[in-house]
Formats: sequence, C-alpha cells, structure tokens
Amino acid sequence: MIYQDLIDKKKKLAVIGLGYVGLPIALEFAKHMDVIGFDINPERVQMMQNKIDPSSELEAEAFEGKSISFTANLDDLKDASFYVVAVPTPVNEAKSPNLKPVLSASESVGKVISKGDYVVFESTVYPGCTEEDCIPVIEKISGLKDKTDFKSGYSPERINPGDTKHTLIDVVKVVSGCDEVSLEEIAKVYELVIRAGVHRASSIKVAEAAKIIENTQRDLNIALMNELSIIFEKLDINTYEVLEAANTKWNFLNFYPGLVGGHCIGVDPYYLTYKSEQLGYKSRVILAGRGINDEMPAHVAKKIVQDLIKAEVGMSSAKILVMGTTFKEDVADIRNSKVADLIHELKAYNLNVEVVDPFADGGQMKKEYDIEMSESIGSGYDAIILAVNHAPYRNYNEDFFKSKMTSKGILVDIKGIYRNKIKDLTYWSL
Repeated sequence: MIYQDLIDKKKKLAVIGLGYVGLPIALEFAKHMDVIGFDINPERVQMMQNKIDPSSELEAEAFEGKSISFTANLDDLKDASFYVVAVPTPVNEAKSPNLKPVLSASESVGKVISKGDYVVFESTVYPGCTEEDCIPVIEKISGLKDKTDFKSGYSPERINPGDTKHTLIDVVKVVSGCDEVSLEEIAKVYELVIRAGVHRASSIKVAEAAKIIENTQRDLNIALMNELSIIFEKLDINTYEVLEAANTKWNFLNFYPGLVGGHCIGVDPYYLTYKSEQLGYKSRVILAGRGINDEMPAHVAKKIVQDLIKAEVGMSSAKILVMGTTFKEDVADIRNSKVADLIHELKAYNLNVEVVDPFADGGQMKKEYDIEMSESIGSGYDAIILAVNHAPYRNYNEDFFKSKMTSKGILVDIKGIYRNKIKDLTYWSL
C-alpha cells in the first residue's frame, strides 16, 4: 500500500506549489519520508535550497534534518508516487474563480503520474472542482483512469499565516478520497504529520464544501459587524463598546469590523457563489456580505475626506499616513490587501498618501499595487490611519501621534486598539 511504501522510503511524496501552504506541509512530510518540493519559480526554489522561506514564515531551522529536495524541473516529479497539489486559487477581476494555477498543476501531474500513484489536492475550490475539472485533465494527459489506474483525494489546507498557536500539526485535517481504499491510505499519510488527527469526510465534494464554508462563515459574520459599525456611527455610539456589552452573553459570537482581505476570506465565498450560479441559484446572503466587505475601503476613505473637510484642511495639501498594508497583523503577506484598496481610494481624492509597514516588502507592494512605501514615519500629517494592528504599533501613546500630526490631525484606528486611550486628538474607529 502507498502509505507503507512512503514510510519505508520505497516511494516518494511530492508537493506541487511551495507557498504558504505547500512548503510547511512538505517539510512536515520530510520528517518521515523522502519528499520532492516542486515550484514553477526557479528563484523561489533556489531560496528554499538555501534554507530561506520566500514567504518569510519559516526560519532556516525548519529546513534542518529534512529528507527533501527542491526543484523547478518537472521531470524530477516522475520519481514521486504521491502528489500533493497546493497551488493558489485566486479570483479574477470579475470575481470569478481563476482556475489556471490548479489546472496547470493538474497538467503537470498528468505528465508525470504513473499507474498506482495518488494525487491529493489541497487548494481551496468549489465543490465538484477536483472531480469535474482537475481529474479529467490528469486523465486526458496521462491516459490513465481515476479510481482504476490511480487514486485521487482532497484535503483542504487550514494554514493560518502568522498564527503560532494553531499551527499545521495542531489543527484537525479534513481528508477525503475517491473510494474507501484511497480514503484510508490518504488519512494514514496525513495522520503521520498532523498531531491533532484527521477527519475522514464521506466524499471529495463534502471536503471541498467544508473548507469553503469555513471562510464564507467568517466573511458573513465580519460583514455583519461592518454593517453594524456603519449604523452605529450614524447613531453616534461606539461599535466596540456595543460589542463588549453584547459579548457578556455566553453564546454571542465574537467578531469585529475591519478590512477583509487575504487569500482566503475575501476570495473563497466567490468560488461558492460561482458554482451556485452554475446550478441555477443566485446567492443573496453570501454576495451581500461580500459586497459590504468589498465596499469598506471606500467607506473609510470617504469618512476621512469628510473629516478633513470639516477640519478645513485643503485636499490638495492634505498629508495622510497609512500604517500597515498587509492583510493581517504581524505577517508579510500582502495578497488581496484591502489596505491597498483604501490607499487607492484616498489617492483618488488627490490626497498625498505616505505608507509604512514593518513587515511588508516595498518591492512587492510596488509590483503588486503600484504603491510606494516609505522607510520611516515622518511628521506633519493631517490624518494617520492605523490600518493593521502590527505588534510594533500597539504600544504608542497619544503624545507619539500628536508629535507626528498637525493641530487638526485625525487619528483613524481601524481595529480600535487605541480606544479609550486617546483624549485630545480627533479619533474614531470602525
């Protein structure tokens, strides 16, 4: 069986796509078996060969003592018998699924897979994508048939960048297979590295759906908080004070308003609504939540402009500082950053915007969003927007912000970390 051959090192496991998801799982597997790490980007491969994580999540020590080789050469994948696909699944400008990366990875598998091999997808997709879109590509190119010639499965990733508590091995892994034999073999392979254990889903579609509703549920709850923050603003009451009071009830769900970006929560719901429309049902609740969250950068920018006008600050001379650009605190990940949207909204009002972030890479921000970053915080700002609550930003006091702002300065605290700590400055949070 494939599990025994892997741990006996008679066969090798390959991970295709070595980003935030692929590299950690590849290194975990490499503690127990021979692993081939494959990525289409030779520069990233070279970094990993030098024990450098291109995603800046793992230290060099994570590469030590692992039986793993990194490559960008497709032919090297022919030495593997168990393939794990962990490539991105973004959306396009029309908010429709962009399956190009996962279909391209399927083509690669089709070129190297042999009879008796396994392929497991970890990329987040809509229910049915693995069996209806990806497997047919493998079958067409390889000439092999799923279930009879090779086995397939799906095990959704649950990586949370920057989270040192809920790590890969400490979060239950959902696994599924194309039949009972494959389910058990795939489960045993993952049980080898997942300390929290695995949950055996009844089908690949169930596993795909389970993953996609995890993030859809969070998206909807945050959307509700964002809508409440807009309502409470009009009522002149603080959203966080309302939530603190409501949270005294044992079953109140603990969510907060904010800018919803990243490669999961802001993307995955669109995969589900896309599939829903294909089946003749147009989502109402999910798309409404997505609409609210996507509109929040424009809402924040508009309110800032209104405040500047009230303070009689000229738009052409106004100087704004945005602190934080990543999609969440204490990580370098800028993918689908809604802070970038906020910056572009502010610039659309012809405001002079400076941007800083202790974690984000300036070159990547320029390449991805055409946003120039400053190396340090200056002074004379008419508004400071604390967009991401990075650890280095959490210990400033009001005097610090006063020293960086004009007498009419406005402090906008997206996540409310300085609530009840600001007495003299014009201040608001969501």
